[in-house]
Amino acid sequence: MLQDIRQNVQGTAAKVVVWVIVVSFALFGIESILLGGGSTGVAEVNGEEISPLEVQQMVNTQQRQLMAMFGENIDPAMLDEQRLSSQALQSIIGRRLLTQSAGELNLSVSEAEIGRIISGMEQFEMNGQFSPDLYKSTLAQAGYTPGSFKQALKQDVVVNQLRSGLAGSEFATPAERDLAARIFAEQRDVRYLTIPLTTVEESVDISDAEVAEFYQANEANFYSPESVTLDYVELRAEDFAAEVDEEELLAMYDQEKNSYQYQTENRVSHILLTQGDDESDEAYAQRITEVEAALAEGQDFASLAETYSDDIGSASSGGDLGYSAGDAFPEAMETAIAELAVDAVSAAVETDAGTHFILVTERRDGEAPTFAEMRPELEQRVQEREAQATLLSKVEELRDLAFNAPNLKAPAGELGLEIATSDPVTRSQVEGLFANPSLLAAVFSEDVLELGHNSEVIELAPDHFVAVHLNTHQAPELQPLDAVRDQIVVALREQHARESVAVTAEQAVAQLRAGATVEEVAGQLGYEWQVEIGAQRDSAMLDPALTEAAFSLRAPESGASVSDYTMTAGGDAIVFDVSRVAPGQYASLPPGRKSQISQLIGGERGTLVQNEYQRSLRQRADITVY
Repeated sequence: MLQDIRQNVQGTAAKVVVWVIVVSFALFGIESILLGGGSTGVAEVNGEEISPLEVQQMVNTQQRQLMAMFGENIDPAMLDEQRLSSQALQSIIGRRLLTQSAGELNLSVSEAEIGRIISGMEQFEMNGQFSPDLYKSTLAQAGYTPGSFKQALKQDVVVNQLRSGLAGSEFATPAERDLAARIFAEQRDVRYLTIPLTTVEESVDISDAEVAEFYQANEANFYSPESVTLDYVELRAEDFAAEVDEEELLAMYDQEKNSYQYQTENRVSHILLTQGDDESDEAYAQRITEVEAALAEGQDFASLAETYSDDIGSASSGGDLGYSAGDAFPEAMETAIAELAVDAVSAAVETDAGTHFILVTERRDGEAPTFAEMRPELEQRVQEREAQATLLSKVEELRDLAFNAPNLKAPAGELGLEIATSDPVTRSQVEGLFANPSLLAAVFSEDVLELGHNSEVIELAPDHFVAVHLNTHQAPELQPLDAVRDQIVVALREQHARESVAVTAEQAVAQLRAGATVEEVAGQLGYEWQVEIGAQRDSAMLDPALTEAAFSLRAPESGASVSDYTMTAGGDAIVFDVSRVAPGQYASLPPGRKSQISQLIGGERGTLVQNEYQRSLRQRADITVY
C-alpha cells in the first residue's frame, strides 16, 4: 500500500518475516496468533465473562455522548480509548453485579413489555410510526443486533427495577422532615445596598508609571500567541456529485414502491394470556375458554383486555399494539391479522409469548407517490451514495500519496484537488475549520509542526476529510508595551476599582455594626437600598451571591442584627444586614413544599443505600480482570 512497503517487500528481511508467519499459521492456526489461547474475555464477574465487544460498545457510547455534549470544542484527550476502556469496564462490572443480584431476587420483564418499549422509542420511528428497517439500521450503526439490543434492554429494565426498589425502601421520618424544614424553609429579613463597580471605575486614573511597572512584572502574559499558516486539501462528498443514470432511478423507484412504508398497515389490539409458572394446564385452558365465551357474547374487547390480558403494557389501553405493516409481530399473528376484517376478532392464536385474541381496529392502504414526485429524492440519494464512494476512494489514494510526499503539491495535483492556505491558526483556535479538536491536534503535533511532514488524512465527519502541511510557523514573541497598553489600563482600572469598592463596603459595614441603619448608610453614600422580608434560600429576588452570604451568617439574637458584605461575579459590592431569622415549620408548609422536602431526603438516603448495596456486592463478588 505505502511506497516503503512496495519498495521493500522483495527484500530478504521481508521474505524471512513472511516465512515465519506462514510456519506459525501452519503449526498453530491463525486463531492462536490473532486471538490467543484460552478465554477471549477481558474480565469475569462471579464466573460470567465480559467480552471485548461489550467494552468496545460501552466505549463507543461514551465517545458519542462526549461528542454530543462538547461538540467540535471537545478535547481529543477526552476520547482516548485506553482511558475510556478502563472506565467502561468498571461500569460493566457494576452493572453485571446488579443484573446478577436482580436475577437472584427473581426480577424479570416479559417479552411483550420489551416489545412495547422498543416500539415506543422515537429513534426507531419514521413519520410517527415504528420502522423495522430504521430499527435494524440504527442498531447496526451502534454495534448491536436486534437480539443483543433486546438483551441489553432487558438488563436495563431489570436493573432499574432493583434500583427503584432500593430507592423506594427509603423514606423521610417526621423528625428528619422537621429538621430539614427548619433549614430549607428558613426565612430571613435582608436589607441591602449595592455599590456598583462601574461608578467607581469611571473615577480611577492610571498613570504611565503604573502601566510600565505592571508590564514589566507580567511580561509572560504579553507574548503573542504561537500561530501557523497551513497548506491544506479538503475533501467533501458534495464535491464529487455526478449525473445519475435514469435506469437506476427507475429500479430504485420500483423497489421503493414495494417497501414497508407504502404497504397496507393494520392497527391491532390483542388479549394475551400466558401460563403462569404455578398454573396448571387445566386452569390455563379454563381462562382461554372464558375469554372465548366473552368474545362470542360480543362483550367489549377493550374491557376484556383490561380484565384478562397478561400484557400489562397494552392492557391499560384496551390491548392496543399500534400499527403493523406485516413485520412487527410474530408470523402467526401477522397471518391472522392479514385474514381479519376490520372490527373482527380472531380465534385463539398461539405464539411463543402465549395465546392471543386479535382485533383489527383500523386498516389503511399505502399509496406510493409517482416517479416524478419521488425523482428528486431518489436522485439525491444516488448522488450522495456515489459521491460518498468516490470520496472514500480519493481519501485512500490521498493517504497513500501524501504519506511519503514532501508536501501536498504532488498528491493534490495527481488527484485533481486544490490546495488552500489558511489564515493564522493558534493553539486555542475557536473559529473556522481549524477549531476542530482532531485537526488542531494534528496541526500542532510533532510530525507536522517540527518534522514538517504531511498530516494524516483526518476524518472530521463521514463526508468531510482534511490533510494539512505546515506553511509558516510564528513562534510566541513579547509584544511591545504600546501594543498592550490599553489592555493593561483596563486590567489596572478594574483592579483598583474592585479594591476601592471593597474598602467602601468595609466602611459601610463598620457603620452598620456601630448602629447605623441600611437606609442611613445608603443615603450617605448616595445609593438606593432595598429590603426582602422573609427571604428563603431559593429566593429568586436576591442576587445568588447575596443569598449565599446572608444565609451563611449566624442568626442574630432577638431584636439585633448582623451585617457584612459580599462581592458579585461582576465586581459589585453588596452591603447587607440580616435582622430576623425564622426557622421553617414543616406543618405550615404548602403541600408542594412538603413533598419536595420528603423527596429530597428520601432521594439522598436512597442514593446512599444504592451506593452501599453496590459496594457490598463488589466486596462479596469474585471479580477477575485479565
